[in-house]
Amino acid sequence: MAPPSKEVVAAGSSALTRIDPDQTLKASKALLAHIKKAARQQQEGADGKRNLLQDDDDDVDDDTPVWLTLTTKRHIADKARLQPGKIALPHPLVDEAAATTVCAITADPQRAYKNLIGSDDFPAALRRRITRVIDLSKLKAKYGQYEAQRKLFAEHDVFVADDRIINRLPKMLGKTFYKTTVKRPIPVVLQAKRPKVDGKRVKRPEKKKSKTDDDTDDVAVNAGTAADIAKEIEKALGSALVSLAPTTNTAVRVGYAHWPPEHIADNVDAVVSALVDRWVPQKWRNVKSIYIKGPRTAALPIWQTDELWLGEGDVVADQDDDEKAGSEKANVGKKRKSLDAAGAADASPAPKKKKKEAKPDGDDEQLDKQITERKAKLKKQKAAAKKAMEE
Repeated sequence: MAPPSKEVVAAGSSALTRIDPDQTLKASKALLAHIKKAARQQQEGADGKRNLLQDDDDDVDDDTPVWLTLTTKRHIADKARLQPGKIALPHPLVDEAAATTVCAITADPQRAYKNLIGSDDFPAALRRRITRVIDLSKLKAKYGQYEAQRKLFAEHDVFVADDRIINRLPKMLGKTFYKTTVKRPIPVVLQAKRPKVDGKRVKRPEKKKSKTDDDTDDVAVNAGTAADIAKEIEKALGSALVSLAPTTNTAVRVGYAHWPPEHIADNVDAVVSALVDRWVPQKWRNVKSIYIKGPRTAALPIWQTDELWLGEGDVVADQDDDEKAGSEKANVGKKRKSLDAAGAADASPAPKKKKKEAKPDGDDEQLDKQITERKAKLKKQKAAAKKAMEE
């Protein structure tokens, strides 16, 4: 069992303790070593031969994720939220040098956002990664069919969406995107920031409606500047996503198996701190345990609490001896009952059953009389019917 850290949080905070960085680093090293060993054994196969020209780093797939699992004593959400939360990471999951493609889903009209992304104020490196910009209307018209949605899903690595339309996407994209959390659209703020007057935010000007998508010169589009949009997209690409649900188990991807263990440990510290402070009710008092694991590995503990519940209301009182005996007797199966009955018969003889009293003979005579009368009546009816047919 991973011992709690001795580092005490400042007074006034609801947190009891923080995780130990040394314990996190040890668990990260052990987990990565186990993943590499399992991958090496899988590549060797049944013959046990290994390619000597292959490096040790090539054993692990670059896409093998490392997950942080946080278990709580009570649910941290009342219902499933399809809009994930974001936690900034010291080591982003999306590598800037990698050929990662991004699809931006915007509000109408898409031409205004294409012009902003194609402007000189937008960073060129990020512009090359954004391979598609599509608004809500085009998304509904072109990708309403299941096959088109699967093609869009496979063409891009990351999807970002305007936070104003993020709640309408599950109905339009369906289970293709929302069956798993791998490529769910990440909410970003693409609208313009409200200006400040005397230190207070004022209302935005009313937006004019346009008939065409391309005519955006005389239309007030509620979009931010190119620099602000680029900043929001970069922030989304460098964050860990938290999908909240009514459960006591929350998993967050914090790295990959080919990373050094120090990077995994840094991301774990950042995710745990933000996750507990922002989304866990009652903070650390509600946290039960913290683990890290791979896709097919056991979970290695980093931190575990000494308190198994929050209050006395979470504990069920022990039953009395009589109630326990009654419940045990009620759950006994048929075979157990027969054995108990046999044992009881050996101990004391069972009482004899009373014989049923015989019915008096008068009942049989009365029944015979009724049968005879019924047969005579049926015989007369048949004779009458036969006579009527002859006439």
